[in-house]
Amino acid sequence: MATPLSDSSLSPLRTIAVVGLGTMGTGIAEVLAKAGREVIGIDISEAQAAQALGTLEAATARAVARGRLTEQERGEVLGRVRTTTDLTAAAAADLVIEVAPESYEIKQQIFRELDGIVRPETILATGTNALSVTRLAADSARPERVLGLHFFNPAPAMRLVEVVSSVLTAPGAVAAVTDLAVELGKEPVAVGDRPGFVADGLLFGYLNQAAAMYEARYASREDIDAAMRLGCGLPMGPLALLDLIGVDTARRVLEAMYAESRDRLHAPAPILKQLSEAGLTGRKAGRGFYTYEAPGSSAVVPDTLTPAQGGSQAPGREVRSVGVAGSGTMASGIAEVFAKAGYDVVLAARSVEKAQAAKARIGKSLARSVDKGRLTAEAAAGILDRVVPAGSYDSFADVDLAVEAVAEDLEIKRQLFATLDKVCKPGAVLATTTSSLPVVACARATSRPQDVIGMHFFNPAPAMKLVEVVRTVLTADDVHATVREVCGRIKKHPVDCGDRAGFIVNALLFPYLNNAIKMVEEHYASLDDIDAAMKLGGGYPMGPFELLDVVGLDVSLAIEKVLHREFRDPGLAPAPLLEHLVAAGCLGRKTGRGFREYARR
Repeated sequence: MATPLSDSSLSPLRTIAVVGLGTMGTGIAEVLAKAGREVIGIDISEAQAAQALGTLEAATARAVARGRLTEQERGEVLGRVRTTTDLTAAAAADLVIEVAPESYEIKQQIFRELDGIVRPETILATGTNALSVTRLAADSARPERVLGLHFFNPAPAMRLVEVVSSVLTAPGAVAAVTDLAVELGKEPVAVGDRPGFVADGLLFGYLNQAAAMYEARYASREDIDAAMRLGCGLPMGPLALLDLIGVDTARRVLEAMYAESRDRLHAPAPILKQLSEAGLTGRKAGRGFYTYEAPGSSAVVPDTLTPAQGGSQAPGREVRSVGVAGSGTMASGIAEVFAKAGYDVVLAARSVEKAQAAKARIGKSLARSVDKGRLTAEAAAGILDRVVPAGSYDSFADVDLAVEAVAEDLEIKRQLFATLDKVCKPGAVLATTTSSLPVVACARATSRPQDVIGMHFFNPAPAMKLVEVVRTVLTADDVHATVREVCGRIKKHPVDCGDRAGFIVNALLFPYLNNAIKMVEEHYASLDDIDAAMKLGGGYPMGPFELLDVVGLDVSLAIEKVLHREFRDPGLAPAPLLEHLVAAGCLGRKTGRGFREYARR
């Protein structure tokens, strides 16, 4: 149960004014009041001020119902909040947090008025995530007392707070606000003044690319969002998140970022302007990339772009047996997935010994499932019996689907597909699990390119639900239908995408990772602060540097190079720091050192 701090334990910032009582301002007021602060809520609208009080009453009532506050504590919290439409009420504040609309004119007017109201020692904080804190500070009579205090929405739940210093900010002001953030139960991250700071600076470039991908009709909105949720473990897909943030807000943030960076990745995708100017600004308008039940609702309703249930695709080919080529982690994981779904699986490698070792790896995986109670010993034995190891691809003569999971090297894959073309029966579907190489190049190595398709599984294959289904311009309709049907049977979620570098997930993920590296190169923020910002502020399961070290820096560099070659965008060029680490043999966890050092096993 949360217990408000006693008055004696509070930092000197005890009375705090919140200017702007929209969703964010109201959430900040709730956080402050629960932490024992006296809160003066100020808004130019009487209706908005009244609504903020109603929201606080409802939020604290829910907290009581959930056992997080007592009725007495609820009364004390509500008693610490008063609202007004008079900005002069801020005269009593030790700290003023401005959370007005993202407009220089509005914010500058508020700061000018506050100059004549507050005490000389009062700290003035802006909640902006897009505008220059330095510019706002320079217009103030006391620029050394102005800083940024960027909470994340919803403020009561999100732990990250970015504390933003300008070149004019006094260290004492930063220290006081940082101490306050800690007392509020937040994780403060100190950053310099540039548009987007850390979390939004990385997040909005990614969101912008997702919007551009959708605008180019490369993939449907549903498939883009599903790919990033299931492939990266994100709480929301990028287009749904844009609707939540507000399409117009995202456009303003990106405009500010582009004005600073001149990076094409930050130039707002035209669709953001089109939706904004049409009033289709997301959830708040009832329509953005998706259509909602009502303005402000989170419930998505079908519209003209919603895919038809079941689809109208051609019937697929019958698949009873599957061949998996390879002996590594991905190959054994994919073989396990097919065997669990009831398929007879031939697991072929360059030697019988390698194939047997891969089957043994499957056995260990199944044993762990038995230990955790997810499978019976009998079921695990039955699954393992369906996997037949082989030392030659001639064993694929009778399979209905051959899935290649060998090294990510185009020449190796082309040679393998030429072999599959010779040994597989007519009508067999030939699939590659490549994550970055052109599927059509594999198809052209055969005499039947219409039978070749991409099936990009994610690691670990038994656990990850996503499969990117990659059609080339030569892939037959019934081959595409076959793979989608197979995905359903193996309980994976298929997303359709065209044959271009990175497909959906890697094309959106790796530029984000590359931009994180650039932040470190520019000494803007530390590895730890960036990882913390993305986990706490973006809901990412891992920070970018944790993820890079897990994926492998050599693998990451190879994908970055493929993306740069494909799209020819200077912003996609691999960060020099990544190239230097790979050249030094620092490849991540697998070598014991990447961006961080790891204990050797």
